[in-house]
Amino acid sequence: MQKEVTIQMSNSMEATPIAHLVQLANQFTSSIYFEMDEKKVNAKSIMGMMSLVLSSGSRVVIDAAGDDEEKAVEELSEFLTK
Repeated sequence: MQKEVTIQMSNSMEATPIAHLVQLANQFTSSIYFEMDEKKVNAKSIMGMMSLVLSSGSRVVIDAAGDDEEKAVEELSEFLTK
């Protein structure tokens, strides 16, 4: 399951929000990847996620596969747009 999300946060996502995003991703059994530009990184990897440099207005594709993929995509996209 894939969903494109436009990030809507006030500042670029620094270490703390990225850590919370990775913790959220790790709550799911599905494999979850974020795709941005030419990069595809494991959403459960703190170093991978920090390498994306997510900022407000950026578009990212959440790609999840597994038993709880729908819930994972829903919760991660909600996190990025609040």
